[in-house]
Amino acid sequence: MTIAQSLAIVLTIITVASCKDTKNKTASENVSGEHIIIKKENNMNILFVLTSHDKLGDTGKKTGFWVEEFANPYYTLLDKGATITIATPKGGAAPVDPTSDTPDAATEATKRFDKDEEAKARIANTNKLSDMNPDDFDAVFYPGGHGPLWDLANDTTSITLIEKFNSQKKPIAFVCHAPAALKDVKDGNGNPLVKGKKVTGFTNTEEAAVQLTDVVPFLVEDMLTEHGGIYSKKEDWAPYAIQDGNLITGQNPASSELVAQKLFESLK
Repeated sequence: MTIAQSLAIVLTIITVASCKDTKNKTASENVSGEHIIIKKENNMNILFVLTSHDKLGDTGKKTGFWVEEFANPYYTLLDKGATITIATPKGGAAPVDPTSDTPDAATEATKRFDKDEEAKARIANTNKLSDMNPDDFDAVFYPGGHGPLWDLANDTTSITLIEKFNSQKKPIAFVCHAPAALKDVKDGNGNPLVKGKKVTGFTNTEEAAVQLTDVVPFLVEDMLTEHGGIYSKKEDWAPYAIQDGNLITGQNPASSELVAQKLFESLK
């Protein structure tokens, strides 16, 4: 074998090895790239906005957020891989409606919450709503309870935040009394955001059933209708949620899981 032939064989071996390494490297890079893409697609950053209000009108009783309406969507979305941030107008501890934290109101989700020290710690130390940037989140969800009727309905920070999420066409979801937060929210044309939209929320008859019609500052059903919403409902206490574009609303505590499911589907 001549020197030239030997050199040709060596060069051939080097070239083949180099191509193999390049191919392996490319495959490795592709796998890594695909992993990053998949991770990004599955990443859901959701902002939960709870009330800071704890006084039930002039009754001397306490109110706040309804545990089931927080707990069920929280675990429904958390178990699907969502990253959840919790905020309130004042920051700090979010008040729990004591009526929702009783054996009669217990569900599997509330029982899980009762044993979840991490979740309870987060409720005890929420972020301040004014520190939240809608650009950092994929969706926003408002649990109910009577508290939002007094603070979130009139909170300018909340109103601006919802309007920003809506302008970005991101899902905005509300359940039970939480649609109260939509009272002064406008669309891009300056009209009530709910005008011409299919919506639901706590019914007048449900409010009458809990004997708070004359205590609350306004009735959710009446407000949504008066602002041009196409309001619909099922029988009292039945699960019911409706979606119109990026707007998702649920009728009552039993509807919290339906709202969470619709929110998740909107983010897929």
